[in-house]
Amino acid sequence: MNTMRNGAGFSLIELLVVLMILGLIAGLVVPNVLERGEDAKLKAAAAEVQRISMAVDEYYLDNGRPPEELRQLVDKPGNASNWNGPYINESNLNDPWENAYQYRYPGQHRSYDIWSHGADGSPGGEGANADITSWD
Repeated sequence: MNTMRNGAGFSLIELLVVLMILGLIAGLVVPNVLERGEDAKLKAAAAEVQRISMAVDEYYLDNGRPPEELRQLVDKPGNASNWNGPYINESNLNDPWENAYQYRYPGQHRSYDIWSHGADGSPGGEGANADITSWD
């Protein structure tokens, strides 16, 4: 006994229309989601630059001078008996794009400068590729 009637399933046209609608929705949603991820990384990098700046200031208060390199915020020098670190975790030395934060002492903008080159890892840029700095 045949229980299926004609027209009980979906036609090829109906399936193509549904796939086209899903494609349009995905085309609108996916770029916005990806853009939000980059915005979050930019905000995280800016917060991390400020956190590193506070660690440098704390190091300065303990040692009378800023560190010559950011690694000194993590590693205890062999001859330091009054070292109060670590001032930051080693994982904080890299930006959200896994590039090392840049540090210069003495700085060109302040007594020390800290920055990230953004998503592209190169100086300058716009949007996600823009530099994140401690002096802005």
